Amino acid sequence: MSYLLGVVLFALAILISVSLHEAGHLLTAKAFGMKVTKYFVGFGPTIWSFKRGETEYGLKGIPLGGFCKIVGMTPQDDDVEPGDESRVMWRYPVWKRTIVMAAGSITHFALALITIWILAVSAGLPNPDFPTTDAQARQEPAVIQLSDCVVPENAVRACTPADAASPAAAAQLRDGDRITSINGTPINNYGDMLTTLRSLKPGDTAQIQYVRDGQQGNTSTVLAKTERPPLDNPTGAVAPVAALGVGLVPSTPTRVTYGPVGAFGATANFTGDLAVGTAQALQRLPQKVPALWTALTGGERDIDTPISVVGASRLGGEAVENNAWLVFFMLFVSLNFFIGVFNLLPLLPVDGGHIAIAWFERARSWVYARIGRADPGRVDYLKLMPFTYAVILIGGAFTLLTIAADVVNPITLFSR
Repeated sequence: MSYLLGVVLFALAILISVSLHEAGHLLTAKAFGMKVTKYFVGFGPTIWSFKRGETEYGLKGIPLGGFCKIVGMTPQDDDVEPGDESRVMWRYPVWKRTIVMAAGSITHFALALITIWILAVSAGLPNPDFPTTDAQARQEPAVIQLSDCVVPENAVRACTPADAASPAAAAQLRDGDRITSINGTPINNYGDMLTTLRSLKPGDTAQIQYVRDGQQGNTSTVLAKTERPPLDNPTGAVAPVAALGVGLVPSTPTRVTYGPVGAFGATANFTGDLAVGTAQALQRLPQKVPALWTALTGGERDIDTPISVVGASRLGGEAVENNAWLVFFMLFVSLNFFIGVFNLLPLLPVDGGHIAIAWFERARSWVYARIGRADPGRVDYLKLMPFTYAVILIGGAFTLLTIAADVVNPITLFSR
């Protein structure tokens, strides 16, 4: 039941975000005096509506977005009533049209920033000092977390009955113990522990000294076998090595909370990282299509593949089911930021395409004026329709592929 509640809550949050996106267009267009005739949440048949002034507001039957109808977005629009010629959008200065078209994305960015700031002062944001690379992790104290087993191959997977039990568990070590020496070799950090274990062989007996709750202890165990690449070459060939069956418990906290003022700087830093990650994700989209197809046809789902609204809602349901509300809100932040950036891409029919054309017209008029030629006027959107249809076709196919993969082989963050 909590899973279903999470799915519904996340889907509702997305619908509200998209509705606010369209409200951004609506409010800025009205503020500049443009004529707005419709503002609806959803698509399809009208369920309920009312008219206030010259604008009809309402709800449609399919809750998958919304739309805002601004009269005369392009010179080719033929829905201009007599007397409204001066209020059509394309006649307004380019900076006003830019604000109106960018208002949707700005709304998504605002939702993301506000949510990040709230998280910064409440649940906390990811700690920028938390070790994220092997080199950083090896400098951490050798505080251990026991594994359930030792996987014999170089892979991350669930344990099976055929896997060897953790030698550390057999030695009665516990989560949170700090290893201080192995076979008399001092262990100052996690890297020392790995180096010392690599000097031993599977089946060797390891004499271990450790600290637990401030008290020193001694134990011994027979090391298991696994396969790993060399420590100095993570992409090198794997070979059999000794394994203790433990992982690292970083001493650095995973999250940091901030005061109301400090949260602004933390929000800015986190947003910068989010922007870089979003740009990288957009660059990887074309190469992720084969991975999505593999997931759809029965292969393993790559966690780095794109997700649709369906997949995001399912992850939101998992987060609520596991009481992981921070994950829920981080998904909300990431999705809003991604939608905001995507809508600014210079492609029709998204908002960024209209902005790009407006500034292209402005630049072209400036150039023609400087060289003494007549202003060529507005771009003919009808000539761009084949390109627009191609973008819609490709985007639609990609969306359907992503939705299908999210239904057939969804990404999961928690064991269910």
